[in-house]
Amino acid sequence: MSAVDVSLVIPLRNEEKNVAPLCKELGEVLRDQSLRFEIIYVDDGSRDGTLVELRRCAGDDPRSVIVEFTRNFGQTAAMAAGFALARGRIIVPMDGDLQNDPRDIPALLAKLDEPPGYDVVSGWRKNRQDKFWSRRLPSVLANGLIRRVTGVRINDLGCSLKAYRREVLEDVSLYGEMHRYLPIITRWRGARIAEVAVNHRPRIHGQTKYGLRRTVKVLLDLITVKFLGDYLTKPIYFFGKLCLFSLCGGFVILGLSIAQKYGHFASEPINLNRNVLVLLAVLLVLLSVLFIVMGVLSELLVRIYHESQGRTTYKVRNLYRGRDAGKDDVPAAQAGPPVGSVR
Repeated sequence: MSAVDVSLVIPLRNEEKNVAPLCKELGEVLRDQSLRFEIIYVDDGSRDGTLVELRRCAGDDPRSVIVEFTRNFGQTAAMAAGFALARGRIIVPMDGDLQNDPRDIPALLAKLDEPPGYDVVSGWRKNRQDKFWSRRLPSVLANGLIRRVTGVRINDLGCSLKAYRREVLEDVSLYGEMHRYLPIITRWRGARIAEVAVNHRPRIHGQTKYGLRRTVKVLLDLITVKFLGDYLTKPIYFFGKLCLFSLCGGFVILGLSIAQKYGHFASEPINLNRNVLVLLAVLLVLLSVLFIVMGVLSELLVRIYHESQGRTTYKVRNLYRGRDAGKDDVPAAQAGPPVGSVR
C-alpha cells in the first residue's frame, strides 16, 4: 500500500453535469499542494450519465478510484465504502454537487495541525446558499437540538466537507444516516474537534437530494447516537432509570387509588376493584421488571459485541515509555516491558 497524505471521498448520485467541473476544480486545488493524494468517487446508484462522466474525466488518473454501487444505498453507505478504500493519513469527505468549495480543503488540513493538534475539523457553512424554509431553517433547528442533547458544540453537522485523521475512523462503523454524526461519535471516543467556516455555493446543476423528510431521519438517528454515546458500555443504567421511573409511578398511582378508596381526591369513595388506576399501577410495576430484564440482556449483548470484535471500551491517544517520556534515568526494571509487548 503506497503512502498517501490525503484521501478525498466524494459520493455522487445523478450529478452528471457537475462531474467535469468538480474534477477540474479538485485537480487545480490539489496540484497546488505538496501532498500525495487520491480521490475516491462513489457512484451511489446514479440513473443518468454520472458514471460515464466519471470514467471520462477521472478514469485515466492513477490517483482516482471510482466505486460503482449496484443501486442507491444512501450517502452514509457511500462514505463508508470510500473510507474503507481510503489509504490517506487524512480523509476528507465532501459532496459532489459543487456546493462545497474544494478551495477550502487546504484550510481544513492546516487547522488539523494547529496547536494543540486536532483529530477532526468540521466545515461550517456560515453563509449557506440554500432555501430558507425547506433547508436552512430545519438545519438550524436540528443542529441546535443536537448540540443541546449531545453537548458537542458544532454549528453545522450537515456540512459534508470535513477532515478526519485516519485513526479516529478506524473503529467507527456507519449505518443508516449516521455519517453526519461522525464528529460526535469521534468526540465521545476522545477526538479533538475544531470548526472552520467554509464557502458554500448555490447549486447550479441537478436537484438536491435533501428535504424536510430527512429531518425526521436526523431526529430518529439522534436517539440512537445519544444512546450509543451515553450507554453503549453500561446499558443497565439506561434501563435502570426507566425501571425507577416506572416503579415510582406505579407506587404513586397505587397510593392515589388507595386514597380514593377512602374518599380523598374523588367526589365519592372508589373501590379498588373498580378503580382503573390500580390496573395502571400494576402495569407500571410489571414494566419496571421488564426494564430490568432488558437491561441485563443488554449488558450481556454489549459484552459479546466488544469481545467478539476485540474492541476496547477505551481509546489510547499516545503511549510514552522510557526515553520517549523523557525518563532517561529510570532503571530498566522500573520502566516496564517494551512498547511492542503492550496489549
